Amino acid sequence: MTNKTVLISGASIAGPALAFWLERFGYTPTVVERAPEPRPGGYAVDFRGASLKVLDRMGLLEQVRAKATELGDMTYVNEAGKPVAVMKSTVLSGELEVLRGDLVEILYEATRAKVEYLFDDSITTLRQDEKGVDVTFERAASRRFDLVIGADGLHSNVRRIAFGPESQYVHDLGYYNCVFTVPNHLGLDHTARFVNVPGKTAGTYSARGNTEAKALFYFASAPLKYDRHDATAQRRILTDAFSGVGWEVPRLLSGISESLDWYFDSVSQIKLPSYSIGRIALAGDAGYCASPLSGMGTSLAIVGAYVLAGELATADGDHVRGFSEYEERMRGFVKACQKQGKDGGRWFVPGSKAFLKLRNLNFKLLPYLPWRKLIDELPLKVGNSIDLPDYSASADQLQQPRAPRR
Repeated sequence: MTNKTVLISGASIAGPALAFWLERFGYTPTVVERAPEPRPGGYAVDFRGASLKVLDRMGLLEQVRAKATELGDMTYVNEAGKPVAVMKSTVLSGELEVLRGDLVEILYEATRAKVEYLFDDSITTLRQDEKGVDVTFERAASRRFDLVIGADGLHSNVRRIAFGPESQYVHDLGYYNCVFTVPNHLGLDHTARFVNVPGKTAGTYSARGNTEAKALFYFASAPLKYDRHDATAQRRILTDAFSGVGWEVPRLLSGISESLDWYFDSVSQIKLPSYSIGRIALAGDAGYCASPLSGMGTSLAIVGAYVLAGELATADGDHVRGFSEYEERMRGFVKACQKQGKDGGRWFVPGSKAFLKLRNLNFKLLPYLPWRKLIDELPLKVGNSIDLPDYSASADQLQQPRAPRR
């Protein structure tokens, strides 16, 4: 097998999942991560369809199930706190939902013994030739790898270095979102409550056995100029955006200065003409972010890591063939997930009072409508819109001694 050493940038979800499969298929992966350790916190993430099959093939499905949020239906309220509509849990949480930080920990523990991790470091340059990629780091000594994979999120460092400026590939959907941990002051029991005003959604849902809660905010906006590393500026933007909104919003906002797991970003998608360039490829949000509104970001990361590693193994390390097959298998799945992300915005963050009333009326009447099953079936159809190969034969072949070449 050729191209055995692989550098992966990013230790969130796609990166460790890719390292898991590459190591199983006989490669030597190294993961570099800017953070000093696996990042905790973050919002709840969903699994649907094919991603559950991948977790099962990893042998991690039961561990992930043990961390399930078991979140029930979500209640929409008006600014006075009166319930006005209910969203079914299957729409909000998929077939299985866990906190992002819990999933990161599971993937890290499943790989740390066999995979090299370089924390508190980042790639500074990539120079590739016909036989490999020379990599320099902020801290570690320069090294040479056969392949490099960017699994480092929406604002991918690898994509910027190898493919060009972020502005060429980021497609904003017209929203910003924020999530952070707060006390469960409403006493929510495996449920969620949200309030809507035109162009804005805010709410909270219980987490970790109701011992805490997550505050979640979405608001419509033209592109904003701010330093994405400046949390103080981001908190000011969020506070200004939701000034005057009633219900529990002022109380939720009052805790943002103490939050230790703050997340704030645009709701965007990544669209690339190709997921690879030479010996460098992209996975997860770095290559095809569908946005949190799709409910499919984690599924894309888990499935994409599996397919990328599997196609490289099937191609016996031939990166040209492996990368090409990976992209061909993923394109349709990515397209379906990104479409769901675009469609989800108008329902989760209604832009007008008229559509807000229509949305609430639809949820109220849904149990009596003939197309009620579509609400459950459509997201699941998207989650299964990829034919997953079984790469176990490639793994078995790679783990057997090979006869010397003649």
